[in-house]
Amino acid sequence: MPGSFKFCPKCGRIMYPERGEGRLKFVCRFCGTTLEAGEGEEAYRINVRVRHSPTEKIAVIREGEQASGLQVVKGSVSCPKCGNDEAYFWMMQTRSADEPMTRFYRCTRCRHTWREYA
Repeated sequence: MPGSFKFCPKCGRIMYPERGEGRLKFVCRFCGTTLEAGEGEEAYRINVRVRHSPTEKIAVIREGEQASGLQVVKGSVSCPKCGNDEAYFWMMQTRSADEPMTRFYRCTRCRHTWREYA
């Protein structure tokens, strides 16, 4: 059937189309199984576009750069590396939606970064 999905006969996961040496083949990215495309088979496309709102920005703090826009916590947290009591913090959803957010800290003195699960 043209344009239909192929599933790996070994592990059951979806196989992805690849062109190599002028021929179409389907490859399982999990176990590595490869199948040659049959006569008249076509590749399918999987397009996923994720759009984020401006409030979902990821905080990137490069080495030697001052963190702008992040809140500073003082006194309630202690750096595990140098003992400083002042750190920047930000929160991100790193686990499933029904789990609490993860709080990240970066020490203002030694720049050590650590996380805390709520």
